[in-house]
Amino acid sequence: MRPEIAVLDIQGQYRVYTEFYRSQEAEKTIILINGSLATTASFAQAVRNLHPQFNVVLYDQPYAGKSKPHNHHERLLTKETEGQILLELIDHFAADQVMSFSWGGACTLMALAHKPRRIERAVVSSFSPVINEPMRDYLERGSKYLSACDRYQVGNLVNDTIGKYLPPLFKRFNYRHVSSLDNHEYAQMHFHIHQVLDHDLEKALNGARAIDIPVLFINGEWDEYTTIADARQFSRHVRNSQFREIRSAGHFLDMENKSACRDTRDVLIDFLKPAQREQRQRYQHVQGQHALAI
Repeated sequence: MRPEIAVLDIQGQYRVYTEFYRSQEAEKTIILINGSLATTASFAQAVRNLHPQFNVVLYDQPYAGKSKPHNHHERLLTKETEGQILLELIDHFAADQVMSFSWGGACTLMALAHKPRRIERAVVSSFSPVINEPMRDYLERGSKYLSACDRYQVGNLVNDTIGKYLPPLFKRFNYRHVSSLDNHEYAQMHFHIHQVLDHDLEKALNGARAIDIPVLFINGEWDEYTTIADARQFSRHVRNSQFREIRSAGHFLDMENKSACRDTRDVLIDFLKPAQREQRQRYQHVQGQHALAI
């Protein structure tokens, strides 16, 4: 499964590395938006869950991953700018759906507030409209370590908090990735944290009131940083919102264990392909009646 790779020019200001996993059987295209400190590599399991039922698009923010060599990093990007980049990618790939992970949810909600014409459905995973005490502690410690470029502490912070339920191999990959980022990436994450702590989240929530498509919010049962109870408060801001909890999973959902991976995939397909779900339910209903008749 090899993607089509392109580096796209965005408004003459940014160059964005993209991967397009094309499927001959797919009718819809979905763009995945990753969280802070992450790259396209973090969506390997998500691609397996969605392809070949969908065409899947991955991309790296201009300051991260394989987009890094193509940009000058002269200024820090706001979440609004990331939202504008997402809107450009939606148009370029003629995407029908989007799915975000963690803090990628902020720029996703900002983009959706512009009501992109083609987008029919959206999934926002491991995100919350509330900065609870565990998340605030995580952000404040992260701000301190990022400011000092303390790579050891940044790497361990992720694994000891939001990544606590990841398998050991993934934790090693996480630490190696996070502790080896460039200084400008640490500066970018430090900037994002202060945007969040300085009420930037409110901008995303205020804009979310304009969203009129179905939005599914997915959270892990064990995720104390973005809890399902807190996520349900999105219903105050997004009129057509749905909520699902993944049992026995933390912040990283499908990356943490096999049952969480299976359940996450099933929840996604049920939401993104409602016709397929209804067809399956009708089939199960008929089968059940037939069994009773026998």
